[in-house]
Amino acid sequence: MEGFEKNDGFEKNDRDEIFSKAIRAGKRTYFFDVKATRKNDYYLTITESKKRFDQDGKYHFEKHKIFLYKEDFEKFVNGLEETIGFIKQNQQADSNEELIEEGVATAEYTNVEFEDLHE
Repeated sequence: MEGFEKNDGFEKNDRDEIFSKAIRAGKRTYFFDVKATRKNDYYLTITESKKRFDQDGKYHFEKHKIFLYKEDFEKFVNGLEETIGFIKQNQQADSNEELIEEGVATAEYTNVEFEDLHE
């Protein structure tokens, strides 16, 4: 197709660099990148990147990527919030029960006032 440019009027970098947020979390880095389709509809890519070492000591980055389109944002967020809430509620309960059984923690708290710290 003569005269047809794949990215005519829309630079690749414009599509790739609308917004980006990197979150470093231990050995992993999560990237949240907003990109646009050719019709300028935004979508989100979520990338998990982990540094891996080969046997010869050289390293590479192992990446896993999710593409999330705007029509799925609400369902995705609802599912993520529900799942995180479940983990927090159940892990917290399990952790507290284990600590109480081990005698490390008690179910009662002491009320400490800031004024008590100055004495």
